[in-house]
Amino acid sequence: MRVVVSGGAGFIGSHLTNALLDRGDTTLVLDDLSTGSAANLDPRAEFERHDIRSAEAQRAVLSWRPDAVCHLAAQMSVSRSVREPEFDASVNILGGLNLLEAARRSNSRFLFSSTGGALYGEASILPTPESYPAWPRSPYGVSKLSFEHYLSCYRAEHQLSYVALRYANVYGPRQNPHGEAGVVAIFCRSILSGLPPTINGSGDNTRDYVHVHDVVAANLLALDSDEVGHFNVGTGRQTSVNAVARRLLAALGSDLDPVHGPARPGEQTTSALECRLIQEQLGWAPKIGLEAGLDQTAEWFRAPDSPSAP
Repeated sequence: MRVVVSGGAGFIGSHLTNALLDRGDTTLVLDDLSTGSAANLDPRAEFERHDIRSAEAQRAVLSWRPDAVCHLAAQMSVSRSVREPEFDASVNILGGLNLLEAARRSNSRFLFSSTGGALYGEASILPTPESYPAWPRSPYGVSKLSFEHYLSCYRAEHQLSYVALRYANVYGPRQNPHGEAGVVAIFCRSILSGLPPTINGSGDNTRDYVHVHDVVAANLLALDSDEVGHFNVGTGRQTSVNAVARRLLAALGSDLDPVHGPARPGEQTTSALECRLIQEQLGWAPKIGLEAGLDQTAEWFRAPDSPSAP
């Protein structure tokens, strides 16, 4: 299979690229390296450095003529989307449409990395199913939901084959610890630098944490399937930020105490995703438990040759 991976130098995208190449797929990575890292690039993949909003990115997809486009490139910070909603929409809606048009013209299946927690807002049903009304609290969630509507529209108008995967909070090796998203990576870097992890707000807010290897498995199943639609990808389990900080401190052998700062605008208090639909239709279920996954991630950050080591 010929596959284009946008954001293939990023956290999830690089793991997906590795998995595609391992199973024998021919892969083109599109990334502007604004948040992704050249160190994440798999030398077995072809690579073109483009902004997904550019004409060059669209031409690259059209000339490649892929069987599928896996679209992971995004503006991924909730707090930045609140500060800069125009930029968020430019990347997440217009950039996505640029690649979607290329996929339509090349008759490619389209896999979209969406969001779960930011899509449903403060849901009254937890874990939250795909049928729950989506009323995001942040521009980031709005842009992701808007693009899902474009996918549905392209399905109706152009018979586009697509899957939108609504991720819970993804964590694991290679997550960028320098941005505003990715609390596990941020905490690991802080602790290993000898600084107490800073928790925004009380830390009682909960998230559904899913390991990147489980997310990659969901992508591969969706890629090989003929199913069309929207699927949650999570564990259904709520874990507080305080609990994550405690586990990482213990895993890294630190006696530091977390400090608390102001809560971030746009952040919600609870999130957990029901994943019955993806299990029934694609045969996916998470395999990596949170405690084991956090311990493994902490060890990756601790390794002296880790690109994210302090």
